[in-house]
Amino acid sequence: MRPTMRDVARRAGVSLKTVSRVVNGEDGVRPDTTAKVNAAISALGFRRNDIARALRGGKRTRSLGLVIKDVANPFYSQIARGVEEVARAHDLLVISGCSDEDPARERHLIRSLCERRVDGLLVVPSGTDHRYLIPEISMGTPAVFIDRPPEEALEADVVLIDSVGGARTAVDHLVRHGHRRIACLSDLPGIFTASERLRGYREALGEHGVPVDEALVRPGRHDVAGAESAMAELLALDDPPTAVFTGNNRLTVGALRAVQAAGAGTALVGFDDLELADMLATPVTVVAHQPVEMGRRAAELLCRRMAGEELPPQRVVLPTHLIVRGSGELPPP
Repeated sequence: MRPTMRDVARRAGVSLKTVSRVVNGEDGVRPDTTAKVNAAISALGFRRNDIARALRGGKRTRSLGLVIKDVANPFYSQIARGVEEVARAHDLLVISGCSDEDPARERHLIRSLCERRVDGLLVVPSGTDHRYLIPEISMGTPAVFIDRPPEEALEADVVLIDSVGGARTAVDHLVRHGHRRIACLSDLPGIFTASERLRGYREALGEHGVPVDEALVRPGRHDVAGAESAMAELLALDDPPTAVFTGNNRLTVGALRAVQAAGAGTALVGFDDLELADMLATPVTVVAHQPVEMGRRAAELLCRRMAGEELPPQRVVLPTHLIVRGSGELPPP
């Protein structure tokens, strides 16, 4: 059992109130008594339960709740890194959990974080219905959404990537290198970023007068294996694509595996940068952005809300940029 203040009082031979005053740094305790209490604290290894203390007094817990999709994905771990940097600067603790793209899991995590009285929430949403958050926000727990906005019924701050603009840049790059049969691997249609990047793909082709061949569009590919299978199917077509745009880092990995297995010279531009992307036989051209900065901006905005700053809901859109490495510059056969 962890030692309690009663244990400290018993060992030091003082009252519980005296121990409370020493632990909380209050005046009115003689120096020799303070020394006895501190000696008992050291001997027993007592630690004050700040969260319980805050819950009893209705005070801040100096903690943030962070809900992301998958900590194993470098994109989300970098967001968490940015959040941690800001939290450290404000002497805040980050409590995080992964939703695994499951709305029910997301709701359970957020409910658990609110029960622990976190001072604010940072959420990469999986679901589309966040009305359950309205009571928490109205009671003083601010929330900032990351990478995907909440539904229209909930007014909240959000920090996004320019997904449409980044996708248009990628496809424009491929068209300018002579490609017309450009495939697209996209995540689940209900995911905001996936639908935005697919929209950017379609808009870019339209701007160049290239008709969209729906046989080359493969939405609903959620992981590496799904992307690899879809890309293999595309390469097996009688008239396969000469280039592909992949909607996120996991889809890029799957597409690269299929292209390598087929020995194809398919050009590729992926959304999200990859570790070691510049070390492959054909380095990967990507639409890059700054997920660490996304985490920082969201956490900074949340800290401003927690400090009582009143502003209309903020929508921050971070830019993307193309990193040319080789795979996106391969010419059509």
